[in-house]
Amino acid sequence: MKYLVFKNISLLIWIVIGCYTAKAQSLLDSTALDNLGEKDKPALLTQLAERSRINGDYKGAIAKAQQSADLALRFKNLTEAAKAYTAMVNVYSTTKQFALSKKISDTTLILAQQSRQPIALAYAYYAQALFYNAIDNTEQITKYCQLALKSLGQKYDPYLSAKIYYQLYMLNSRWDDVKNVNKYAQAATENALKTNDYNLLSNCYIALSVAADYNYTGTKNEMLRDSIIYYLNKVQSLYQQYPKYVARKTYGISCINSADYYLRYFSDTDREAKANAIRYASMANEVMKGAINGEEIRASSLGILSEYAKRDKNFVMAEGYLQEAYNVLKAKKVPYYYTLINVVSSLSNFYEQRGNYEKALEFQKKATEYNSKLFDEKRTLNAQKLEVQYEAEKKNNEVQLLKQSEKYAQQQKYLYIGIAIASLLGLIFMFRSYHFRLRYSLQREKQLHLEKQDAELQMKLEKEEQARLKVEQLLLESQQQQLQKEVMANQLQLEHKKEMLFQIKEKLSDNHQLNINKIWNEELLLDNDFEEAKFQIQQVHPEFFALLNQRAQQKLTSLDLKLCAYLHLKMDTKKIAQLMHIEAKSVRMSRYRVKQKLGLDKEEDLNLFLQKMA
Repeated sequence: MKYLVFKNISLLIWIVIGCYTAKAQSLLDSTALDNLGEKDKPALLTQLAERSRINGDYKGAIAKAQQSADLALRFKNLTEAAKAYTAMVNVYSTTKQFALSKKISDTTLILAQQSRQPIALAYAYYAQALFYNAIDNTEQITKYCQLALKSLGQKYDPYLSAKIYYQLYMLNSRWDDVKNVNKYAQAATENALKTNDYNLLSNCYIALSVAADYNYTGTKNEMLRDSIIYYLNKVQSLYQQYPKYVARKTYGISCINSADYYLRYFSDTDREAKANAIRYASMANEVMKGAINGEEIRASSLGILSEYAKRDKNFVMAEGYLQEAYNVLKAKKVPYYYTLINVVSSLSNFYEQRGNYEKALEFQKKATEYNSKLFDEKRTLNAQKLEVQYEAEKKNNEVQLLKQSEKYAQQQKYLYIGIAIASLLGLIFMFRSYHFRLRYSLQREKQLHLEKQDAELQMKLEKEEQARLKVEQLLLESQQQQLQKEVMANQLQLEHKKEMLFQIKEKLSDNHQLNINKIWNEELLLDNDFEEAKFQIQQVHPEFFALLNQRAQQKLTSLDLKLCAYLHLKMDTKKIAQLMHIEAKSVRMSRYRVKQKLGLDKEEDLNLFLQKMA
């Protein structure tokens, strides 16, 4: 009977627990969906799907997860879609639908790779680990769990980290790897403590109790033995504190494990241990009544109660517990054959010990029958696993072949690129060679052109030198003309002075009362006017007198030139008469005479002619 209990407990701990974790938020009522927009529904639907899965409603879990995935894909939320598909993979893996589990896990991975989001990739890798856990491919479980943890290194998610570490814990518990069992159970618990998921945390405490069991078995240290019940009590405390957030099955497992703890590690005479074992076994049996998929826990609890009844020599009660366990398991549509075989074997042994060989034979035949069914079931499952694994490996090989082909194509592409580059370099070399020869030819031509330009420049410089000499010659001629003009202007002034002195002499002879000061002042004014006139004629109109002499048909006297100069300066007749010390009448006559010498018609204006000529 003790074998029955221990075997059931092992199955519950190592196989069943991992399928019943969920976020505390998933316990929200489905009516909360009505208060959310379509875009916000996928996250809650995934949580509700997880809640349904925990409670054994696999059909409802698939429906909610599918609805979540459809909504998430509609709004292009690939991360939430990956979470929803992972929930579906979990259901299909639990219900041994290996083909669907593989299909959805691959879809999840494709979506996650498209999203390039670390969280989405982590969920996709976890989905792959769930699938390979269902078909017992330990190498792939480890691979994808490590990939998931690597993705979570980019963006931390304590909930998913706890589940991944829990998966690794279960894997190492199959191998009885005590070191890794402790390592991963501790890591799972540390991450679960950072979440509000009390059900996940409860399962992690159960994992720590199993690790403590391993440690005690290896060391026989009573402190480690007490750690087993310490962690199981933590689970029961969480259930009492948060009954809505810890699954009944999780609580039932902790109770049945506590009962098994007292059964295995305490003597038959320890009444307190016996009372605790019976209490925990009864609690497990009671809490799982009416629960979906709770038959195995109930059968285990009844097995423990039967063992204690047998120790008390209460064979009627012991038989009753075993019969009840048998009826509970037999009522399930698809029985747990492992537990059912143990129950019927225990009944066969019980009846054999009691001398009821007919009953013993009957249940022994049932044990044989169930063993045959278990064998068929295992063979069918193994065939399915092998088929799915074959398909998975085939697909993986195809992917590897495609990758290899792609790699060869890439290498071929690089080869063609290398050839193209080499050809291009050859063309560039040929072009550069041609370009060098062309450049040399152009440089030679340019050099010849520069030499030609130098010769032309030399000729140009010689011409410019000749032009400069010519300009200097013209400048000298201009200076000579300027000197001649100054001489003429000075002669005009001298003549004027001479004439003025002559007039003073005559006035002195005729009139001894001559006002010398008045004459001097007038002469100073006339000198200033004349100086101004001379400057304008010399500087502004240097060719004036030369042009007059060229135009004149008869030779112009110095007085004619003087009159033309005064007229050119727009002086009136009165002022000209003062400067020339003649009468105004004489000025008009001189104008007429100059006009004739210049060959002007009567209608032409001498003043206008002189202005235009300037």
